Amino acid sequence: MAKTGTTTQGLREAIERSGYYPALVAEAVEAAVGGEPVASYLVHQETTFDSNEVRRHVTVLVLTGTRFLVSHTDEQPADGTSPSPYATTSTESVKLERISSVVLSRVVANPESYTPGTLPREVVLTIGWGAVSRIDMEPATCGDPNCEADHGYTGSTTADDLSLRVSEAGDGPDTVRQTLAFAQALSEATAGTSSRVGPGR
Repeated sequence: MAKTGTTTQGLREAIERSGYYPALVAEAVEAAVGGEPVASYLVHQETTFDSNEVRRHVTVLVLTGTRFLVSHTDEQPADGTSPSPYATTSTESVKLERISSVVLSRVVANPESYTPGTLPREVVLTIGWGAVSRIDMEPATCGDPNCEADHGYTGSTTADDLSLRVSEAGDGPDTVRQTLAFAQALSEATAGTSSRVGPGR
């Protein structure tokens, strides 16, 4: 596990580098972390275009020895409830034993000539802990193309509490590397093994 001071300071610096209301984001994240050592983290900023407006969203993921923390901060334009633009920040603390799945999807170019260690073009990190589930339903069949009986429905439930897409082109190679490192650290932590993966590695 990385040294506490170094990792905590690195988290603060990553939030400040994002340039997205760093004082607000850092205060919310640090309050949620409390005095726990930070084992790994990921800061991801996303910019979206809504009609004629540009909106930013930052997600901060933090892994401690006992918890997984997720923080979201969004900026909103002035509306009927506020005469001036405003931002909302939320944090959620999840015990590691509650995490049911950590899925990392990698997209690589020219897979026929792939060399181990090559950075993926993009990665999608999906983490589930039971707060949000998606159910996909479809009519059940028996395999007989001439059968007209009603076999009801079949479906599958997928834990989909958080899904984060990071690309080398849009976010830069360092963010992709840090996403890979965070996914590995979280996977190892939820498996009950000690992680020595530091941020950005």
